[in-house]
Formats: sequence, C-alpha cells, structure tokens
Amino acid sequence: MKLRLLIFAAIAITGILIAGFMIKNKTKNENTLEGREKRQNVLKVINPYDVNKDLVEDTLQLVRTGHIVSDFNFVNQYGDSISQSNLEGQIYVANYFFTTCGSICPLMNTEVKRVHNEFLEDNWLKILSHTVWPEGDSVSTLLEYSIRFDVNPKKWWFLTGSKESLYKMARQSYLVVPDENNPDYESKEEYEEGVKSDFIHTENLVLIDPKKQIRGMYDGTNPDEVSELIKDIYDLKREFNLGK
Repeated sequence: MKLRLLIFAAIAITGILIAGFMIKNKTKNENTLEGREKRQNVLKVINPYDVNKDLVEDTLQLVRTGHIVSDFNFVNQYGDSISQSNLEGQIYVANYFFTTCGSICPLMNTEVKRVHNEFLEDNWLKILSHTVWPEGDSVSTLLEYSIRFDVNPKKWWFLTGSKESLYKMARQSYLVVPDENNPDYESKEEYEEGVKSDFIHTENLVLIDPKKQIRGMYDGTNPDEVSELIKDIYDLKREFNLGK
C-alpha cells in the first residue's frame, strides 16, 4: 500500500514539474522575437457606433457594420494626385495637422515619425497627414514641412485639397472630429502672423486596413498609445500576410 502511494506521489510530482516547465518555456518563447511574430491579436473593426458619438455625425451614429473610408482625391507634397488606388492592398495611418500649428501638431508628428522610422523599409505601410488649412498649406509649403521631418517621400504623404473634402473625410470617414454644426464642436483659434483662423484640431491617429476599414484610433500625442499603434500595425501585417 505504501509503495503504491509513493509511486502515485512520484507520478503526481513529476507531472507538476513537467507542467511548470512547459508553462515557463511557453512564456519565455512568447517574449522572444519569434514568439511575438507568432502572436495573433485580431484587431476589432471599428464602426461609427463604436466611436464617441460626439465625433460622429447624426446620420452615422447607429451604423454598426460596414463602415469604410470613402475614396478621395488629394495632392501630396510633390504635387502628385493621391487616391485610394495608391493604397491598394496596403495599411495606412491617417491624421490631421497644419504646418504653422504651434500646439499639438509638432508633438503629434514627432510621434508619427516613430511609426515612419519603424516601417521605413516596408512598402505596405503609408502615412497620410492631411492639412486642415489648405488656404495656407500649399504644395510647396507641405514639401518644406516634410523636409524638416526628413521623411521618406514614398512612405509619408502630406496632403492638401479642398477644405470641404478634407473636413468631410475627417468627419464622415475617419470619425475624428464632430460636425461644425454639432454643439460639442469647439473650434480652436490659432494666431499666426497676425491672422486669426479657425481650424479643426484633433490629436487622433487612425489605423486603416487594406479593406479600408478602421482598425484602431490613438492619441498621437501619447507615446504609449503610439507604441500600441506600432504593435497593432504588426498585427495587421500578419492578418493580411503583408511583407516578409
């Protein structure tokens, strides 16, 4: 009887030790580069219903499925026409800024530069920074601004176009600012060279997948959230089997 108990105890202890070793080894593997590459985190598809209603037009607030970024036609810092056809099968990050902004824009675009640098050699990722001040941000002004940030012209595009189209994309496609008729809309006033103008301000970065769906929204002035954006881009890369 005692022998049986000893044998049973030995088997139980051996099982516990093996299980502990396997758990420890699994954790260790997940913390290696290879382990992270195998991580499968499927990002949620974001629809207007999922977003703060103050950032969504009344006509879109109940949309729970099927929201995609609409087509557009803007011009980048080199005078090239940019539309969804230039983003076929690619992931991109969108944001809004203007070149003379002295508040959130420099901080936000400094953080966006981290994303730019992380994926510098990956042609499946683009960054689209839309001006909210097309009256002042000409193509040549955007080019000068992009040079200051030392960007890869094939990676990061600074876009301009009609104010109506730029703002419509922000409100109806990217869902980053409320409609100007919304009582919660607060126009920020900027004073540059003695001229007062009203601009939409948003620190939001929006992650778009190859199907033109929103897969993430982040505070571009928060380094931790931008780090999360970078991780999520890697997850989308695996989901869509992009790059190496």
